[in-house]
Amino acid sequence: MIEIKNLKKTYGKETASVEALKGVSLKIEKGEFVAIMGPSGSGKSTLLHIIGFLDRPDAGSYRIFGKDVSRLSNENLAALRNGLIGFVFQQFHLLRRTSAIENVELPLIYSGKNKVLQEAEKKLASVGLSSRAKHLPSELSGGEQQRVAIARALVNNPPLILADEPTGNLDTRSEEEIMKIVGALNEEGKTIVMVTHEREIARHAKRIIKMLDGRIISDEKKENPAGGPNGESAFVEEIIQKEKHRYGEVEFSEHLRQSLRAILSNKVRSFLSMLGILFGIAAVITMLALGAGAKESIEERLKSLGSNLVAVRGGSRKVRGAAREAGSVTRFTPGDIEAIRDLKPLVRRASGYVSGSGQVVYKNENWSTRIEGAGFEYGEMRAVIPTVGRWFTPREIQKREKVAILGLTVFEELFGNTNPIGETIKINRINFKIIGIAPEKGGGGWRDRDDVIYIPDTTAMYRVLGKDYYDGINAEISDAESIEYAMEKISEIIATRHRIYTDPDDYFHTRNMGEIQEMLTSTTQTMSILLGSIAALSLLVGGIGIMNIMLVSVTERTREIGLRKAVGARANDIMTQFLIEAVAMTLSGGFMGIALGIGASGILSFFAGWATRVTASSVILATVFSVAVGIFFGLWPAKKASELNPIEALRYE
Repeated sequence: MIEIKNLKKTYGKETASVEALKGVSLKIEKGEFVAIMGPSGSGKSTLLHIIGFLDRPDAGSYRIFGKDVSRLSNENLAALRNGLIGFVFQQFHLLRRTSAIENVELPLIYSGKNKVLQEAEKKLASVGLSSRAKHLPSELSGGEQQRVAIARALVNNPPLILADEPTGNLDTRSEEEIMKIVGALNEEGKTIVMVTHEREIARHAKRIIKMLDGRIISDEKKENPAGGPNGESAFVEEIIQKEKHRYGEVEFSEHLRQSLRAILSNKVRSFLSMLGILFGIAAVITMLALGAGAKESIEERLKSLGSNLVAVRGGSRKVRGAAREAGSVTRFTPGDIEAIRDLKPLVRRASGYVSGSGQVVYKNENWSTRIEGAGFEYGEMRAVIPTVGRWFTPREIQKREKVAILGLTVFEELFGNTNPIGETIKINRINFKIIGIAPEKGGGGWRDRDDVIYIPDTTAMYRVLGKDYYDGINAEISDAESIEYAMEKISEIIATRHRIYTDPDDYFHTRNMGEIQEMLTSTTQTMSILLGSIAALSLLVGGIGIMNIMLVSVTERTREIGLRKAVGARANDIMTQFLIEAVAMTLSGGFMGIALGIGASGILSFFAGWATRVTASSVILATVFSVAVGIFFGLWPAKKASELNPIEALRYE
């Protein structure tokens, strides 16, 4: 069954090196019960670990069932540990957070078998512990823990059982119970290789090998084994091939269960680790909600300016304030407006406007505001048709009637909550009758666009402001695709009518609302990205915290990792488990962060009056980001765990 030739193993380097095995050769037949004895440092445990694929020799060959396994990959060796060998350790090596039945299930999980629970229950019953299946290791006696370890070693029905000081930590009564079980297994045909210091225990074996200083010094065989033929190399190859295609759903569910158990077993530490992710995701959600709310608010306010509008204004767009007044500023006439209207169907309608400032008085209240003289079509074009009252009629504009529509700010300053319709106010000492209240427009740059009074353009020009020209013209274009072409045609008309033969931009300029919208949207997006980036920094800090905790977890659970590898876990299995644990922590923190972010957005909207909107895309982004953080920052600890040497991990203190 086992054929070892000239095995050598050295630990350490140069002057600190120790030769644990010095050319050991050994054959073990199927069905034998072999006890390996020797003082500490004789090499017996090293030999057992190499037989069990937990360690590799530096030189020599190792065949099991005729298959040379000394140069197989780690994944193949893990498959052989799972399918060929059952380990019984002196320290029991039971997972302390799992019940007896779950400890027995462990090798089955890494073999990818279904009906895991039923198989584990049978083996636990075979060692007389059915009634203790749900108990944790800390609730079991030493003998009971070792019997659980034996049940775990047998659950995959391996042909070879390796026992390392199986009775070393037990009392005399428990020793007898364990050795009866081991003897019965050998009678059933199992091959037993046992390391022990005790002669009384070694007497149960049918063959005793003694070692000293890395060499076999005696080999005493009491009787020939009762096992069958040894030609089973196909069995080993079958296990190796099965490892490449094994079923993984059971493993994944176990990884998930173990990860959640590890997180819940250290609730406070896990929660503190999640805080960085929690606040980071909450900040991202809140910042994106503020950005989305601001964008919607801007879009709503742009709609209030009117759709598909082109504004024509006098003076160069490069010149502002007094300098503009000193330069060449085009004065628009009613004929300009009519010429633009004649561009139908390209232009749907056009209206001029004239603006200035004025002092408004109502009883004991007075207010300085902006006066906007508007034509009949201005109301619908600029979306200022009153919500209370009405707009000017063509007849009122023609007769230069003294009627006014108040902006919301002027209304609140002069009238408070009193209905102003029909009341009389003085604008620059001229009486005006109030006929309406304009809808709310909100702020625009540094100016309050609700701090305005609308009056007929003819009234403004000839009764209030003393102008015989329009300050600007608004033209509504039939469709958005034609805006650029319409702007060119309008510029040509104005330049021709006013005999402008040099650069028209020095005398007047045109602007469409799309340009304003694009500028504001770009600014909003930039701010959203900036705020989101700042919030993402906290995710980075949270991710580093997760990585630190995972590294601590790897150190704390080194023995557990060694045990899992001993019963057949591959490097990928260990990496997957720790990655799932990291992702579970970040995802849990992410979900709590999403809830906190939505709550914070609602609070900002309700109490601070800020426009916020939590979108599905921001929630999905936050979820994906939290998973990505878990994978990115959990990868290194998971890789570190997967690369641990199984025997070194089992010996870790």
